[in-house]
Amino acid sequence: MDDHELKQLFDSEQIPAPDENFRKVNLNLATAEFEKMQKNAKTSQGNGFLSRLIFRQPNTRREKMSFSKKKVVYGGLATACVALMVFGIAPSVMESHQSQSLAPIDGLAGLSQEMDNSVNLEVAEREAKISADVTAQSAPTPQSVPSMPTGEMVKMASPVAPMAKRAATLHFSGSDAEGMSGLSKPMVDSIAPVQQDFGRDKFKNVDENNIHQVAVDPISTFSIDVDTASYSYMRSSLNQGVLPQKDSVRVEELVNYFDYAYPVPTDKAVPFSTNVVLKPSPWGEGKQLMTIGIKGYDIPKTQMPNSNLVFLLDTSGSMAEPNKLPLLKQSISMLLDTLKPTDTISIVVYAGSAGTVLQPTKVSDKGAILMALQNLEAGGGTAGAEGIRQAYQLAEANFDKTAVNRVILGTDGDFNVGITNPEELKDFVEREKDKGIFLSVLGFGRGNYNDEMMQELAQNGNGTAAYIDSINEARKVLVEEATSTLFPIAKDVKIQVEFNPATVAEYRLVGYETRALKTEDFNNDKVDAGDIGAGAEVTAIYEVTPKGGKTAVDESRYGVGSEILRSDSTNGPNPHAKADELAFVKLRYKLPNEDESKLITTPITANQASPSAIVESETNWAVAVASFAQIIKGGAYTGKMTYDDVLKLAEANKGSDPFGYRAEFITLIHKAKTAAGMQAQPSAGQAGSEGGVVYPYPVPMGK
Repeated sequence: MDDHELKQLFDSEQIPAPDENFRKVNLNLATAEFEKMQKNAKTSQGNGFLSRLIFRQPNTRREKMSFSKKKVVYGGLATACVALMVFGIAPSVMESHQSQSLAPIDGLAGLSQEMDNSVNLEVAEREAKISADVTAQSAPTPQSVPSMPTGEMVKMASPVAPMAKRAATLHFSGSDAEGMSGLSKPMVDSIAPVQQDFGRDKFKNVDENNIHQVAVDPISTFSIDVDTASYSYMRSSLNQGVLPQKDSVRVEELVNYFDYAYPVPTDKAVPFSTNVVLKPSPWGEGKQLMTIGIKGYDIPKTQMPNSNLVFLLDTSGSMAEPNKLPLLKQSISMLLDTLKPTDTISIVVYAGSAGTVLQPTKVSDKGAILMALQNLEAGGGTAGAEGIRQAYQLAEANFDKTAVNRVILGTDGDFNVGITNPEELKDFVEREKDKGIFLSVLGFGRGNYNDEMMQELAQNGNGTAAYIDSINEARKVLVEEATSTLFPIAKDVKIQVEFNPATVAEYRLVGYETRALKTEDFNNDKVDAGDIGAGAEVTAIYEVTPKGGKTAVDESRYGVGSEILRSDSTNGPNPHAKADELAFVKLRYKLPNEDESKLITTPITANQASPSAIVESETNWAVAVASFAQIIKGGAYTGKMTYDDVLKLAEANKGSDPFGYRAEFITLIHKAKTAAGMQAQPSAGQAGSEGGVVYPYPVPMGK
């Protein structure tokens, strides 16, 4: 083709005239985008909800360019676009691009189209100044973190470093996505899978307690449990629209989450009152529920001992999420308001290496404590065991015989480095407990939560384990229930119930699977058990089948208690047993500063005195919660009882609810009904995720 033929081709081509309306639309869009980015220019790049993309993409290499170089690049781009339009290619390219554009990904919806509009504007108007300004606004230039508003504890002091260490994850809300419209296009090519919480938390697999024949196994022994972590985790799951993992539901922790109006003991030398209620079981015809309610002695505020508290805080990279370290810092700041000015606070952190960030400081110097908290930020690996050693050394160096000496561990529960043997770590905590330094555990966040390790550490350290899923839960544990959380009134509390084979055929303990003890452990003061704090309540429920009732297991023809053996006078009833007794309850405990246990006993008779109306209503509430927990776990022993039945029982016995916890539980029943129709939350390692990562798109079957 020569020049003449080329000229004829140009003359014959119908090139459309520039569309003035199209030019104005693009100009208006670009101007609006520029003004919006100018308005948002002061937004902190350290916002915990919007991870800064400050990493270098493996498929993209972008070098810094001066303004003059940018003009050359934009000019070349404009020239190329004009040449394409001359050949009549531009319309088809634009149409093809629009038909093949990527589907919106999370918060990046509309990003590609906004960038195309910017390019069209540059070609049409050559607005070099606007292009340069927009580029300057979208470039990831260094930016100082704005000063923290007064009282705001949920912002990290300097989030830049920890964000740089986090895996690249794009998870934006709509408003966040709008502010990211200036991001360059290649970033879309390297979108990381969205990190989700479900299925990655670790719980111990424990079977529910089964039914025991009294003639064969008449004695039940267990340690007291006042932990509440299971309830908070269950609530967190239901609030996200899914049922919790079955292993995460511990019935006794759901029941003991609530306060009960049991009679209060008046003498701290006998720090418990025991209340027993018998009522028909809603789970099986002909069965009865025997509810044992224990109320602890409440210490008056004027008699509370001093506190020597050492906070051991996990500041590893996994704690960077808003519901982890920021919430932990805010929780501690609320606790300070409940402590006495003479109490002592220390802070030790661990994240790759351990360090003391706050030497022992009186609560009267609240400003110094808050400043130390404010400066904490998440980043690095986890060396939990090293941090624990340092925290206990600090607690021991400031040990006060007249005070409560306690280490409070705040973490999402993952110990990656240090004492790798869990048994060795638990032994270390138990040895420190024997020195008078107890351990409590506060768990935070999801997706990395190691519930099994936290429970075992708290049990070995004579402390409690709580899961903090919200600021309201932090207020409940550390403000409203501070005395029961921090100040023990008894340690190594054990319960043993012996059933009378003459009046009871079968029994089943509801919950307490992880607290089971051997029969001989009850009288052995060397065997550790749970502690109970000031004013705390503990409820245990047995379902029993009276003698002559329909049993789950047929009576053995030749076993102990069979008709054949009962005809032999040498196998008659125990002469100490009374014909009207159903069971005999024994409670063994030690006072906080003593090593020899004391014993409280209570016989339970068939004609047990009727409880007061308040205690009966409180018992019905406990039964409603226990029913709910068992149904979530599969309802193996709840018969035909449904969520609707639980709802009716709970609503009829809500009683006094000053903080709204019982009303919240009723709401959770409704949420469980909805979530029950969906797939339950998978356990760690189950299908539905790839290595704990849930992708925002279907994963092929062969993946």
